[in-house]
Amino acid sequence: MNLVKAELFKIRSTSTWWILGLITLGLWALTLLINWAGSSINAGSDPAEQGLTADQAEQVRVANEAVNVASNLYTSGQFFGVLMVMLLGAIIVTNEFFHQTATTTFLVTPRRESVVIAKLIASTLLGLGFWLVTTLLNLIFVPFILNALDVGPQFGEPAIWRAMGLNGLAYALWAILGVGAGVLIRSQIGATIALSTIYVIGYFGATTLFFLLTPRIGEWFGKLQVLVPPLASQLMISGTELPGNPPRWVGAVVLIGYAVAAGGLGTWLMKRRDIA
Repeated sequence: MNLVKAELFKIRSTSTWWILGLITLGLWALTLLINWAGSSINAGSDPAEQGLTADQAEQVRVANEAVNVASNLYTSGQFFGVLMVMLLGAIIVTNEFFHQTATTTFLVTPRRESVVIAKLIASTLLGLGFWLVTTLLNLIFVPFILNALDVGPQFGEPAIWRAMGLNGLAYALWAILGVGAGVLIRSQIGATIALSTIYVIGYFGATTLFFLLTPRIGEWFGKLQVLVPPLASQLMISGTELPGNPPRWVGAVVLIGYAVAAGGLGTWLMKRRDIA
């Protein structure tokens, strides 16, 4: 517990956490507005008239159901939020090398796995903090948006609360992924640029690829998109099961697998690498 407190203090003693926090709030507001606009446009459109295949039109129709519209709005901010949390997790590790405190840290605590576990726990707590703030903001503002869309706040739907809970799990898992990535990429600037690029390009690239190729290859190919981490976390927060997509729990299992692999690999590498 003392190690976790020490890791949290290291973060609080720098400006990194609140800078990323402010960026997250700005991107959350932008995402909420985009989701609102998208829901308003989709509410007045007929999927059958959009030139989509029958399967794609059915996916759009289900996504436009009130419970799914509400789930999407109540989890607004996840796309950029988990990116910020991942970067924060990486910075928790790379800060040690950037400020050349790694040697001191491991002299004070020779068992390196204890240090890495403390960083994982601290990163997870920070990730859950980011999730809690954005979720509270969504709970405040989204009911007004849903009333404007004439669907009501949907608080009686268990799927809404399940989506928000799984959203919290996604934030925690991406924080762990960030710590693992920070061990692999020791450079603070390098980790920030590489992770941001891979995350954003990977998401939009994979989305475009699966959208174009699934009608030609087959529905089975479209289900493989759950193997892409950003798409797996998006699947987790859907209100109901979407046609042509794997169940939500598959997305959770995939993301947990990535987090366990990243955390385990990070611990193993930290124990064996020379610290300079």
